[in-house]
Amino acid sequence: MPDGLFIFFAALTLGAALLLVLSRNAVTSAMGMILALVGVAAEFFLLDAYFLGVLQVLVYAGAVMVLFLFIIMLLDTEDPQGAYPWKTAALGLATFFLLAAGVLWLFHWSGAVSAVKAGATPPELSVNPAEFTTAAKSFGRLLYTKYLLPLEIAGFLLLVALVGVVSLSKDNPETKA
Repeated sequence: MPDGLFIFFAALTLGAALLLVLSRNAVTSAMGMILALVGVAAEFFLLDAYFLGVLQVLVYAGAVMVLFLFIIMLLDTEDPQGAYPWKTAALGLATFFLLAAGVLWLFHWSGAVSAVKAGATPPELSVNPAEFTTAAKSFGRLLYTKYLLPLEIAGFLLLVALVGVVSLSKDNPETKA
């Protein structure tokens, strides 16, 4: 994988994720999430996982985000007035990094990530494209072994976007007076 392209798409994905989190406009946040999902799809393409990259663009960046955008536009959220709540954002960011460090420590402590290389490749995961089968078993095994982390990251980003949409849709009790 070309290192320059990897760094470019990783920076694009991280920048779009920051736009998603720091934007006060719901539509801008959704567009940032679409850009982040496209960046993850580009990383899939660089890993030669073309099917997963196309699924990422079609399913997540396409269908699911169109649904989110419709929900945001139907809710008619107004742009909040006032300054950005930096203290709340900093607290959320600190909580995220603390939880991420805890998860990494847990993975290291539990031995889930081994330093030992894997053994022989099963026939379903052969490198030879002529031996590749389209059976669901081989695809599922590949998805939940080699591409498990990108799949989990995409699911987590979808969950964060869903929680963000729900929190933006709630009415503020201060505005009901």
